[in-house]
Amino acid sequence: METTGKTHRSDPKRGRTLERSSNICIFDHKNKKYRVDSNGFLLFPQDWDEDFAEGKALVEGISGGLTDRHWKVLWFIRNNFERINQCPIVYVACKKNQLGLGELSELFPMGYLRGACKLAGVTYREAYLQHMYLEENGRHLDYLFNAKTYAIDVRGFLVKPEEWDEYFALNKAHEMKYSTSLTDEHFRIINYLRDRFMKNRQVPTVIETCDDLKMDWDELERLFPDGYHRGAVKIAGLRVR
Repeated sequence: METTGKTHRSDPKRGRTLERSSNICIFDHKNKKYRVDSNGFLLFPQDWDEDFAEGKALVEGISGGLTDRHWKVLWFIRNNFERINQCPIVYVACKKNQLGLGELSELFPMGYLRGACKLAGVTYREAYLQHMYLEENGRHLDYLFNAKTYAIDVRGFLVKPEEWDEYFALNKAHEMKYSTSLTDEHFRIINYLRDRFMKNRQVPTVIETCDDLKMDWDELERLFPDGYHRGAVKIAGLRVR
Protein backbone atom coordinates (compact mmCIF):
# COMPACT_ATOMS: atom_id res chain seq x y z
CA MET A 1 0.00 0.00 0.00
CA GLU A 2 1.44 3.37 -0.99
CA THR A 3 1.70 5.87 1.83
CA THR A 4 3.32 8.93 0.23
CA GLY A 5 1.17 12.03 0.61
CA LYS A 6 -1.72 10.16 2.22
CA THR A 7 -3.16 9.67 5.65
CA HIS A 8 -4.59 6.36 6.79
CA ARG A 9 -7.46 5.19 8.94
CA SER A 10 -7.59 1.47 9.59
CA ASP A 11 -9.82 -0.95 11.43
CA PRO A 12 -7.90 -4.16 12.21
CA LYS A 13 -11.05 -5.94 13.39
CA ARG A 14 -12.65 -5.72 9.96
CA GLY A 15 -9.56 -5.60 7.82
CA ARG A 16 -10.44 -2.42 5.97
CA THR A 17 -8.42 0.73 5.42
CA LEU A 18 -9.23 4.14 4.07
CA GLU A 19 -6.37 6.05 2.48
CA ARG A 20 -7.23 9.70 2.15
CA SER A 21 -5.75 12.03 -0.44
CA SER A 22 -7.54 15.32 -1.00
CA ASN A 23 -11.22 14.44 -1.62
CA ILE A 24 -10.44 10.97 -2.97
CA CYS A 25 -10.16 8.00 -0.64
CA ILE A 26 -9.30 4.35 -1.11
CA PHE A 27 -11.65 1.81 0.44
CA ASP A 28 -9.78 -1.42 1.05
CA HIS A 29 -11.65 -4.72 1.50
CA LYS A 30 -10.43 -8.27 0.90
CA ASN A 31 -7.18 -6.90 -0.52
CA LYS A 32 -9.09 -4.92 -3.15
CA LYS A 33 -8.87 -1.16 -3.45
CA TYR A 34 -11.87 0.94 -4.48
CA ARG A 35 -11.74 4.67 -5.19
CA VAL A 36 -14.43 6.48 -3.22
CA ASP A 37 -15.25 10.08 -2.37
CA SER A 38 -14.97 11.59 1.10
CA ASN A 39 -18.44 10.25 1.97
CA GLY A 40 -17.67 6.71 0.90
CA PHE A 41 -19.51 6.68 -2.46
CA LEU A 42 -17.79 4.76 -5.25
CA LEU A 43 -16.28 7.25 -7.69
CA PHE A 44 -16.46 4.95 -10.71
CA PRO A 45 -19.55 2.69 -10.79
CA GLN A 46 -17.82 0.31 -13.21
CA ASP A 47 -15.38 -0.60 -10.40
CA TRP A 48 -18.22 -2.12 -8.37
CA ASP A 49 -18.39 -5.79 -7.44
CA GLU A 50 -20.09 -7.84 -4.73
CA ASP A 51 -17.07 -7.59 -2.45
CA PHE A 52 -17.46 -3.80 -2.41
CA ALA A 53 -21.09 -4.15 -1.28
CA GLU A 54 -20.17 -6.68 1.41
CA GLY A 55 -17.37 -4.47 2.72
CA LYS A 56 -19.56 -1.37 2.77
CA ALA A 57 -22.29 -3.28 4.59
CA LEU A 58 -19.89 -3.68 7.51
CA VAL A 59 -19.13 0.04 7.52
CA GLU A 60 -22.78 1.09 7.27
CA GLY A 61 -23.93 -0.96 10.24
CA ILE A 62 -25.68 -3.86 8.52
CA SER A 63 -25.09 -6.63 11.01
CA GLY A 64 -25.13 -10.26 9.95
CA GLY A 65 -24.05 -9.58 6.38
CA LEU A 66 -26.11 -9.12 3.23
CA THR A 67 -29.09 -11.42 2.77
CA ASP A 68 -31.08 -12.34 -0.33
CA ARG A 69 -33.44 -9.48 0.50
CA HIS A 70 -30.56 -6.99 0.46
CA TRP A 71 -29.17 -8.38 -2.78
CA LYS A 72 -32.56 -8.18 -4.51
CA VAL A 73 -32.58 -4.41 -3.95
CA LEU A 74 -28.89 -3.96 -4.77
CA TRP A 75 -29.13 -5.87 -8.02
CA PHE A 76 -32.24 -3.93 -8.99
CA ILE A 77 -30.31 -0.68 -8.55
CA ARG A 78 -27.29 -2.06 -10.43
CA ASN A 79 -29.36 -3.43 -13.33
CA ASN A 80 -31.29 -0.17 -13.61
CA PHE A 81 -28.05 1.80 -13.71
CA GLU A 82 -26.38 -0.48 -16.26
CA ARG A 83 -29.46 -0.31 -18.49
CA ILE A 84 -30.07 3.46 -18.53
CA ASN A 85 -27.08 4.93 -16.61
CA GLN A 86 -29.35 6.28 -13.89
CA CYS A 87 -29.85 5.60 -10.20
CA PRO A 88 -33.54 4.73 -9.69
CA ILE A 89 -35.45 7.03 -7.38
CA VAL A 90 -36.56 5.61 -4.05
CA TYR A 91 -40.24 5.28 -5.06
CA VAL A 92 -39.41 3.05 -8.00
CA ALA A 93 -36.92 0.88 -6.14
CA CYS A 94 -39.30 0.26 -3.26
CA LYS A 95 -42.37 -0.38 -5.39
CA LYS A 96 -40.57 -2.74 -7.73
CA ASN A 97 -39.20 -4.68 -4.75
CA GLN A 98 -42.43 -4.44 -2.72
CA LEU A 99 -40.74 -2.66 0.17
CA GLY A 100 -42.46 -0.46 2.70
CA LEU A 101 -40.80 2.16 4.87
CA GLY A 102 -40.25 -0.23 7.76
CA GLU A 103 -38.68 -2.89 5.54
CA LEU A 104 -36.37 -0.39 3.85
CA SER A 105 -35.26 0.90 7.24
CA GLU A 106 -34.69 -2.63 8.49
CA LEU A 107 -32.57 -3.57 5.48
CA PHE A 108 -30.69 -0.29 5.09
CA PRO A 109 -30.63 1.68 8.37
CA MET A 110 -28.60 4.46 6.72
CA GLY A 111 -31.43 5.11 4.26
CA TYR A 112 -31.85 4.66 0.54
CA LEU A 113 -29.20 6.98 -0.91
CA ARG A 114 -26.65 6.63 1.89
CA GLY A 115 -27.36 2.94 2.34
CA ALA A 116 -28.73 0.95 -0.60
CA CYS A 117 -27.38 3.13 -3.41
CA LYS A 118 -23.98 3.49 -1.77
CA LEU A 119 -23.67 -0.29 -1.41
CA ALA A 120 -24.76 -0.71 -5.05
CA GLY A 121 -21.97 1.62 -6.11
CA VAL A 122 -24.10 4.34 -7.69
CA THR A 123 -25.54 7.71 -6.69
CA TYR A 124 -27.93 10.32 -8.03
CA ARG A 125 -24.95 12.05 -9.70
CA GLU A 126 -24.83 9.82 -12.77
CA ALA A 127 -28.31 10.86 -13.86
CA TYR A 128 -27.34 14.52 -13.90
CA LEU A 129 -24.21 13.84 -15.90
CA GLN A 130 -26.19 11.77 -18.37
CA HIS A 131 -28.78 14.46 -19.00
CA MET A 132 -26.13 17.19 -19.26
CA TYR A 133 -27.87 20.01 -17.47
CA LEU A 134 -25.46 22.50 -19.02
CA GLU A 135 -27.87 25.38 -18.72
CA GLU A 136 -27.49 25.15 -14.92
CA ASN A 137 -23.73 24.82 -14.88
CA GLY A 138 -22.26 27.38 -12.51
CA ARG A 139 -24.74 30.13 -13.24
CA HIS A 140 -27.03 31.98 -10.86
CA LEU A 141 -30.80 31.67 -10.65
CA ASP A 142 -33.00 34.73 -10.72
CA TYR A 143 -36.10 35.33 -8.66
CA LEU A 144 -39.28 34.82 -10.60
CA PHE A 145 -40.10 38.49 -10.19
CA ASN A 146 -36.97 40.04 -8.71
CA ALA A 147 -33.26 40.35 -9.45
CA LYS A 148 -31.82 38.27 -6.59
CA THR A 149 -29.38 35.51 -7.55
CA TYR A 150 -28.37 32.24 -5.84
CA ALA A 151 -25.16 30.26 -6.24
CA ILE A 152 -25.88 26.69 -7.34
CA ASP A 153 -23.72 23.72 -8.30
CA VAL A 154 -23.64 21.95 -11.67
CA ARG A 155 -26.70 19.87 -10.74
CA GLY A 156 -28.78 22.84 -9.64
CA PHE A 157 -28.42 22.38 -5.87
CA LEU A 158 -28.02 25.48 -3.71
CA VAL A 159 -24.38 25.85 -2.64
CA LYS A 160 -25.05 27.70 0.63
CA PRO A 161 -28.19 26.46 2.44
CA GLU A 162 -28.36 29.65 4.50
CA GLU A 163 -29.11 31.64 1.32
CA TRP A 164 -32.38 29.75 0.82
CA ASP A 165 -35.74 31.48 0.98
CA GLU A 166 -39.23 30.74 -0.32
CA TYR A 167 -38.51 32.53 -3.58
CA PHE A 168 -35.74 30.04 -4.29
CA ALA A 169 -38.16 27.16 -3.66
CA LEU A 170 -40.83 28.66 -5.90
CA ASN A 171 -38.34 29.40 -8.68
CA LYS A 172 -36.79 25.92 -8.46
CA ALA A 173 -40.21 24.25 -8.64
CA HIS A 174 -41.06 26.41 -11.66
CA GLU A 175 -37.75 25.51 -13.30
CA MET A 176 -38.46 21.81 -12.67
CA LYS A 177 -41.82 22.24 -14.45
CA TYR A 178 -44.07 21.43 -11.50
CA SER A 179 -47.64 21.48 -12.79
CA THR A 180 -48.85 23.60 -9.84
CA SER A 181 -47.27 26.10 -7.50
CA LEU A 182 -45.94 24.87 -4.16
CA THR A 183 -48.65 24.35 -1.58
CA ASP A 184 -48.76 24.19 2.21
CA GLU A 185 -48.26 20.43 1.87
CA HIS A 186 -45.02 20.98 0.00
CA PHE A 187 -43.78 23.55 2.50
CA ARG A 188 -44.57 21.27 5.44
CA ILE A 189 -41.94 18.89 4.10
CA ILE A 190 -39.56 21.62 2.96
CA ASN A 191 -39.63 23.38 6.34
CA TYR A 192 -39.15 20.07 8.15
CA LEU A 193 -36.06 19.32 6.06
CA ARG A 194 -34.61 22.73 6.70
CA ASP A 195 -35.34 22.63 10.45
CA ARG A 196 -33.68 19.23 10.78
CA PHE A 197 -30.68 20.36 8.76
CA MET A 198 -30.20 23.56 10.74
CA LYS A 199 -30.21 21.56 14.00
CA ASN A 200 -27.63 18.93 13.09
CA ARG A 201 -26.26 19.98 9.67
CA GLN A 202 -27.41 16.75 8.06
CA VAL A 203 -30.27 16.04 5.67
CA PRO A 204 -32.65 13.46 7.19
CA THR A 205 -33.12 10.23 5.27
CA VAL A 206 -36.32 9.64 3.33
CA ILE A 207 -37.29 7.09 5.99
CA GLU A 208 -36.88 9.61 8.82
CA THR A 209 -38.86 12.21 6.90
CA CYS A 210 -41.78 9.92 6.17
CA ASP A 211 -41.80 8.56 9.72
CA ASP A 212 -41.68 11.97 11.40
CA LEU A 213 -44.31 13.49 9.10
CA LYS A 214 -46.53 10.37 9.09
CA MET A 215 -46.39 10.10 5.30
CA ASP A 216 -46.39 7.16 2.92
CA TRP A 217 -44.61 6.70 -0.43
CA ASP A 218 -47.62 7.67 -2.51
CA GLU A 219 -48.07 11.04 -0.79
CA LEU A 220 -44.38 11.91 -1.07
CA GLU A 221 -44.29 10.88 -4.72
CA ARG A 222 -47.41 12.91 -5.49
CA LEU A 223 -45.84 16.04 -4.03
CA PHE A 224 -42.29 15.52 -5.35
CA PRO A 225 -42.43 13.35 -8.49
CA ASP A 226 -38.71 13.92 -9.20
CA GLY A 227 -37.84 11.98 -6.08
CA TYR A 228 -36.83 12.75 -2.52
CA HIS A 229 -33.31 14.05 -3.12
CA ARG A 230 -33.77 15.40 -6.64
CA GLY A 231 -37.10 16.95 -5.67
CA ALA A 232 -37.82 17.75 -2.02
CA VAL A 233 -34.23 18.15 -0.84
CA LYS A 234 -33.22 20.25 -3.84
CA ILE A 235 -36.20 22.61 -3.52
CA ALA A 236 -35.43 22.94 0.21
CA GLY A 237 -32.03 24.32 -0.75
CA LEU A 238 -30.14 21.33 0.64
CA ARG A 239 -28.05 18.48 -0.73
CA VAL A 240 -26.77 15.15 0.52
CA ARG A 241 -22.99 15.25 0.78
